[in-house]
Order: sequence, then structure tokens, then C-alpha cells
Amino acid sequence: MREVVLSVPGDFAEWRSAARGLLADGVAPEEVSWCDSAAGASLFGEAAAPARAGAVALPRELLEIAERVICHRGAEVPARLYRVIWRAARDRLLLARTTDADVDWLRGADKAIRRDVHKMHAFVRFRRLGEDAARERFAAWFEPSHRIVRLTAPFFQRRFTGMDWAIVTPDARAIWQGETLVYGLGGTKDEVPDSDVVEDQWRTYYGAIFNPARVKIDAMRAEMPKKYWKNLPEAQDIAPLLAGAEARVERMREAAVSMANPLTEKWRTRVAQELALDDDVKTLDDLARAVDRCTRCPLYCNATQGVAGEGPKAARIMLVGEQPGDQEDLQGRPFVGPAGQVLNEALDEAGLDRRRLFLTNAVKHFKFEPRGKRRLHQNPTTGEIDICRWWLDKERALVQPYLIVTLGASALRGVTGKSASIKSMRGAAHELEGGTKLIATIHPSFLLRMPDRARAAEERKAFVADLIRARKLAA
Repeated sequence: MREVVLSVPGDFAEWRSAARGLLADGVAPEEVSWCDSAAGASLFGEAAAPARAGAVALPRELLEIAERVICHRGAEVPARLYRVIWRAARDRLLLARTTDADVDWLRGADKAIRRDVHKMHAFVRFRRLGEDAARERFAAWFEPSHRIVRLTAPFFQRRFTGMDWAIVTPDARAIWQGETLVYGLGGTKDEVPDSDVVEDQWRTYYGAIFNPARVKIDAMRAEMPKKYWKNLPEAQDIAPLLAGAEARVERMREAAVSMANPLTEKWRTRVAQELALDDDVKTLDDLARAVDRCTRCPLYCNATQGVAGEGPKAARIMLVGEQPGDQEDLQGRPFVGPAGQVLNEALDEAGLDRRRLFLTNAVKHFKFEPRGKRRLHQNPTTGEIDICRWWLDKERALVQPYLIVTLGASALRGVTGKSASIKSMRGAAHELEGGTKLIATIHPSFLLRMPDRARAAEERKAFVADLIRARKLAA
């Protein structure tokens, strides 16, 4: 029986060196006994030989997980971790076997470590010690569930480079003095001051932002477990704040309503004028003129003009794109740029006559980013799509198509009012409120952006198939 005594529990370099030598010697997991120096060596154990040179091929993901999991406080961790790498050296697909007991244990331990790291990032509270050589000095005491100081210290180094600090835990400490991050032995809470001036300011700020009307105690305790409260300065205020939350909410209800911002009346006047303009839209020509005067969202500020849909009023099929592009913005017509050319070719191949279709966009103004003399397309936000939906609904009401084909995700949201993936909607006809049918497919510009021409050809074939499905359904 080989015996490995780890002098520093949780030290990945020491464990890796020992594991590498055992693997090189072909020592099976059941032939190894792992213990730490505190437990001491057994009476009859055979000391493991020093690690021998030689590469052992292991998946990179496994090594990254092992570096975290070795920090787990469980006494069985070194042995179980060695068993995992022993098996992984003989089975490269081991980590993909999610039902395997060893893999399940490894993933669970890794999850516990990553959660502990997240909590340490969130709940370390520094106390000011003073100033030395124009640099402030701070210290913090923290009690993590596992030995994670070496995993978390680089985060604090990046975030607090401009000050000197030390983080003390029962197992180890990390010290940063502006040039080097070093580690030392663990300590006690007595080494760190109980409070400072900054801490009092933080408590005042925490009390000010505490919203009694939105507090959810279970959710708060799930994210900030009570085990951390004893080291958090704001923790002593949590119980009183929670106890008085209901009374504070009641006082908020009883308080007099504040006076409205005078600019609100100006906004109401403007909206009323816009609604009055909307009421005058009776035909597609009226709608085109109104779109060009639309100021509902900031996109009108930089666009050349608003671009309404075009096509016969009695069109049986309506195609909805995302927004006008550069050429559409200049010419005032939908689908006349490069994407429009791709669409025209696909329509011809699918047996659809563009002159018998109604073509429009979910957003009526061109959104772009200036880049020299070029105007680079930018995707509209969901808010911009929703604001512009009034125009699209008006077009649908005037045309009353039997079938709508949405080209891209923005068009799909513009028609349905909800965000959904094209993949989840593609390949079938859906029925909208009022009986209108819907077919979702990609936007033709997607084909132009694909660098892989073989895949682009496959996607174009699927795009044409969607248009053929639309033609047959509308017939």
C-alpha cells in the first residue's frame, strides 16, 4: 500500500506532483492511502516515491476542475480525485458520462467550490488599518466553507490593485502590497479590527437603499446565508430592518402623493397630438405619410426617412423584415438593398411574385452606427420594436393578409409581441389571434453574413423551402 502525506491540505501543486508520480508508476487508486500531516503517517504504510518525469495526458477541463476540487474540505477528496484522473487517463470521454458516480461526485464538489468562491467575492469586508507610503492599508477576516484563498485572491488583486490589503482565513492568508501576491498561514479574527469609519458609512448606505416594499426574506437568505452574517457589518441592521419593513410599507402608502413633474404635461400633450395623427390613418398612403412624420422613438433623428410597407392592399401574403437598411433608408422602399436582392432570387425560386406580396418591416427607421463614410447596421432593441408595433398592426389591419412570413427574430417579435427563437417556431405554420397564419424563417441578410459558403447554401435551400411552404399554404 502506497501512502501519500500531504503537508498542506488543499495545495494543488503538492497533490498533482504526488498524483503524477503514482500515475507514472501505474499505481491503482485502491493501492494508495492519502492523509494530511495532521493525521500523521500510518505504522505500516509505504511512502510514495517522488514524482518521476513524464507527461500524463488528461483533458484540460479535468485539470481545471481538479485545481478547484482539491480545495474542498472533505477528507476523501484527494483519494477520490486521484481515482477520477486514473480513470480519465484510460477513458478520455469519462467527464461526458454524467450518470457515472465518480463524475457526479466531481461535478457536485466543483459546484460547491464555485459557490463558495462566489460568496467570498461578495461577502469579504475590508477594514481600514491606516496609510503607509501614500498607500492605504486594509485587512479582512473571512471564514469560507472550503480552502479557497488561492482561488479567490487573484480576483481581489485585480479589483483592489491600488491599495495594500490582507485577507485572513482560518486556513491561510493572502497579502497584496502593490507588487506581489503572497500567501501565508491562517490566522484568527482577532488580527483584524472589528470596525472602521468606512464601515459605518456602508451601514448608513445599506439602510438607505433597503426597500421594505420589495424585500423577499427567503430569496435574501438564499443569496446571503446567515452563516456569513457574523462577519458582515450590515448584518446587525438586517433584523431591525426586516422587523420594521411592514410598518415602513404602510407609512409609504399613507404618505401624500408627490406633485407630478411639470414636464409630464408636455409629454401628455405630445402623445395626444400623435394619437390624433394616428386616428387620421385610413389608407396605406395615409400610413406611409404618417410613418415619415413619426417621432415615437429616437430612431427618426438620424434616419433619412421613415419606410412604410409596399404592396397591394389585398395581398394574401405579408412579408415582415427587421428594419430598413442603408439603401432602403435612401430610397424609401423596403427590401431594395443586398438583402432584398437575395430575397427576390429566393422568391422567384419559390414561385412567388413579389408584386403580389406586401413587404414591410417591424421597425420603420434605419438604425445604424456611423463608421467613416459608411453606416453600419445595428439591431433594434425590443423597446424600439414594441414602440413601432403600432404601425405594423395598422398595416396588418389595412391589408388583412391570410399569411404572415416573419424574416428574423425582430420581425417575429414585431408580429407576436413576444421574444421567441426562430428555431422553436420554424418548420410549421402557427395561428395568430384573428385566424391569420404565421410562418417564421430567417432574414435574407443572415445568408449574406455567413462566411461558410457551403453552410450558406444549405441555409438558403431551407429558406426557399420555407417560402414554398408559405406559397402552398396561402394557395
